[in-house]
Amino acid sequence: MKRIAVFCGSRMGNSPQYKEAASVLGSLLAKEGIDIVYGGASVGTMGALADSALREGGKVIGVIPQMLEQRELSHQGLSELLVVGSMHERKAKMEELADGFIALPGGPGTLEELAEVFTWAQLGAHRKPVALLNVDHYYDHFLNLFVHMQKEGFLEESQRSMLIHDNDAAALLAGMRSYQPPHAAPVIDRSQT
Repeated sequence: MKRIAVFCGSRMGNSPQYKEAASVLGSLLAKEGIDIVYGGASVGTMGALADSALREGGKVIGVIPQMLEQRELSHQGLSELLVVGSMHERKAKMEELADGFIALPGGPGTLEELAEVFTWAQLGAHRKPVALLNVDHYYDHFLNLFVHMQKEGFLEESQRSMLIHDNDAAALLAGMRSYQPPHAAPVIDRSQT
């Protein structure tokens, strides 16, 4: 993997562990020679991620919609800052540029970005690894929801297992490197129609 998109927040959250995890991930990716694509802000866990990667000499590409350029305070020290017209364009550009995806703890926007790229993987629109860094059990309820979706017949086990997760950044990256997408299968089970 040459480039990973990281979904994270424009806020730091209430626990110092969130900022620390963003900084550790940014530093790790830079040291591994993996470029980062992210939301382009200088604040929140987005800023912590970018700053730590840049300190290590990493390449960081920000993608920010015009409507958020001022509100999220676009980072002025990036390797490259792409200003796009909408949130839809932001996600499409990040998906285009990345070889894989990691979600850090964040709010509804982070969750929406993660859900969208996971759905694209589920549908076979891409074969890139999708992962979440489960800092201090932040995503436990989300992971349990995926188990519930499977139990209730809305998600196949092979699809649920496509979501890589770990509480350690290095282990998460190792899981992404060894990821093998499942063979394409129909999303709709015709016996249930």
